[in-house]
Amino acid sequence: MSFHIRAARDSDLQPLYEMAKLTGGGFTNLPPDKPALRAKLDRSTQAFARTDDELRDDLFVLVLENKATGEVRGTCQIFTQVGQRWPFYSYRLSTITKHSEELNRTFRSETLNLVNDLEGASEVGGLFLHPAERAGGLGLLLARSRYLFIASHRARFADRILAELRGIIDEAGGSPFWDGVAGRFFGMNFQAADEFNATHGNQFIADLMPKHPIYIAMLSETARSAIGLPHPSGRAAMRMLENEGFAYEGYVDIFDGGPTMTARTDRVRSIRESTSGVIADLADDGEPAIVATGRLCGFRCAYGRVARDGDALLLDEEAATLLEAGVGDAIRYIGR
Repeated sequence: MSFHIRAARDSDLQPLYEMAKLTGGGFTNLPPDKPALRAKLDRSTQAFARTDDELRDDLFVLVLENKATGEVRGTCQIFTQVGQRWPFYSYRLSTITKHSEELNRTFRSETLNLVNDLEGASEVGGLFLHPAERAGGLGLLLARSRYLFIASHRARFADRILAELRGIIDEAGGSPFWDGVAGRFFGMNFQAADEFNATHGNQFIADLMPKHPIYIAMLSETARSAIGLPHPSGRAAMRMLENEGFAYEGYVDIFDGGPTMTARTDRVRSIRESTSGVIADLADDGEPAIVATGRLCGFRCAYGRVARDGDALLLDEEAATLLEAGVGDAIRYIGR
């Protein structure tokens, strides 16, 4: 396999834009807007260039590249600390309980509350794999490369981490949740709100959204049924997150009602169980693994085979070539 993960560069703007046009909407972190993507790449370049290890408001953009052809065929993003430039809003599902002595009945009503509970957490997001490459485990490589990057630069990330999954989008590109909730207060359809959020941030939510709880029973059936459900194309991503230790705890996206998954950073499986060491020799008889090497803009990640002989690590030659690593170089890996 000739694919590896590397830091995004300025020259990746066009392939990122071409992939963004394939997302089908509701993909805020990868908007089909060149100025917005350029701003992301500029911000990522600054983050990769920073040499101190303080926790700041950074964005790292990674890309999946076919090293044999030079084609960029996927991407993912890591935010070190959300809610620093503008507030990070979520809806939190809650229950209000009331009791009537006269009726001798207890009533429980579910509500949506606008909260900033997740502000300051790190976020993994923006994962997109070109439709022509959705085989051979490349999506899994993209997803788990983010955790090896975090493990290799742990001081730059918060103690809590989240992942937002795209919610239900109908055949016309609209969102039943948006139409039933926020759309009533904003005078714009889901596509327009989603595009505005991707390029200008979500401060307009704070400006216009009512702060009182929204009773779910008062929403339409289509809006209610979309709460906390991922888009069909995101079900596999949700399972991958659950396998890593993420859980759905009642937080949903304010635009499409998709689930927000959360975890303690140090309990994420690929962070907790990853192992580091130094390459002692090249050999092809190791166990299948996801392997990363390098720091910051020199970060690389690929599938490989790793064997441990005491303190010595043996890496297969193909992975060494993809990672541009050799004897004496440090690597971090996790079993497939």
